[in-house]
Amino acid sequence: MAQRSRLSVLPPPTAPARESSRHLMLRAFAVLVLFAVLGHTAVYNLLGELGAVIVMVVLVLGCLAVLIPAIVRQHPVRFPWRRLPWAAIGYLALALLSVLWSRWPEATLLTWTLQAGITVAAITVATLLSWQEIARAISSALKWILGLSFVLEIWVAITGAPLLPNFADFPEGKIDPHWYWVRGNIFDGGRIQGIVGNSNSLAILCVLALIVFSVLVAARARRRGVLFVWIALALVMLVRASSATAYACTAAGVAVLATVLLMRRTSRPGQRTPLYLVYLGVAAAGAIALWLWRDELFGLLGRGSDLTGRVEIWEKVRERAAESPVIGNGFSSPWIPWDPAFHNWIVDHGITVFHAHDMWLDVLMQLGVVGIVIMAIVFVALAWRAWFFAVDRPRWDLEERRPYSAIALLPTLVVAMLLVQGIVESGPIMLWGWMLVVLFSFKIKMVPLVGRGLSERDRMLETGAPTRQRP
Repeated sequence: MAQRSRLSVLPPPTAPARESSRHLMLRAFAVLVLFAVLGHTAVYNLLGELGAVIVMVVLVLGCLAVLIPAIVRQHPVRFPWRRLPWAAIGYLALALLSVLWSRWPEATLLTWTLQAGITVAAITVATLLSWQEIARAISSALKWILGLSFVLEIWVAITGAPLLPNFADFPEGKIDPHWYWVRGNIFDGGRIQGIVGNSNSLAILCVLALIVFSVLVAARARRRGVLFVWIALALVMLVRASSATAYACTAAGVAVLATVLLMRRTSRPGQRTPLYLVYLGVAAAGAIALWLWRDELFGLLGRGSDLTGRVEIWEKVRERAAESPVIGNGFSSPWIPWDPAFHNWIVDHGITVFHAHDMWLDVLMQLGVVGIVIMAIVFVALAWRAWFFAVDRPRWDLEERRPYSAIALLPTLVVAMLLVQGIVESGPIMLWGWMLVVLFSFKIKMVPLVGRGLSERDRMLETGAPTRQRP
């Protein structure tokens, strides 16, 4: 006969599971890698060419040191070789192969080594961190960049001495302001450059920061009040950097976000078709309006219809691309300014231009139509997977009403930003743009459901719940 008892039959309470010191160090290392790549020009302006090379080599070796043992141990699951971003790797292989016909072989080998190192870093971060940890790591790196940029701008403005790269001495006579690392315009209303030393680059990083911070707020991350402060700082710096490209990326991100949220409200697949048709029509109308009233629109943004000299750059790049339209003239992203093929070829404000200001035209000149096809596959595949990663409800069994994940918005918003940026910049095909492309391409294929699977540690950002391994 059962009897009541005041004694508890529950297991004794235990302390919540905590992350190992090794994994905490891994996350800190990932933040360092992301900071070095996102703020690569800051590293260059601070340490010079040799210092920047040493930093990159050390970080890549560090990535290999943590990635290779993880592959050998096959922990927590076997390394997903078949899910690697093979299109991106194919582009990298073509870039290396182009040294056979390159007009600038030394630049090809040097920049390919840089591109390969960034690819290794992206694969390392995607393999060893969960979706939540990736978002938090990118957030931390961007906080450092924005915070240091704000402090540096104030310091230069207070001292009243514009800062040259590598803390070089002031040359005699007047120099072009574009040579400065930071001009100290934060109090006089001019455009600010931050630690990255370029207003357009700082503005794009602010857009990326707004995306990441907002996604974390939507995911109910801890210390959301602090995140709102960072969002405000990113908005202020975005306005002060005053980049038309960044404004266009922001508008595209808002449009994509609105579309995703509408798609998430549908309950049947057939309900999405009218929305696709409406947005296709709106996009076509917007493109036509942009072309017809481009002078007025660019005038409002303080830019000319030639996109601040980009048309002249594009014409010269097209001429060189026409010399070898099929396989290109040889890989070099970015262009090496001291290489004879690029030195004083295209000059802006006394500075040798180091990319085509259009990623598709840049690829055409370097790797021809073959490179264009492979790069299109890279972005189409990523955009396709990122879109359905965001709009489809997470499902792995008969349960069809699970809540959407806010983290799933991150890849598609970043891809939208990169595609718009790629119209007038070459950033998406090199350095941190390429890193994000490889990282998200691999992570979506490897873990198509946020927080689900042995390779994804299910950490609850909003509650700090203990780590759980799921089948």
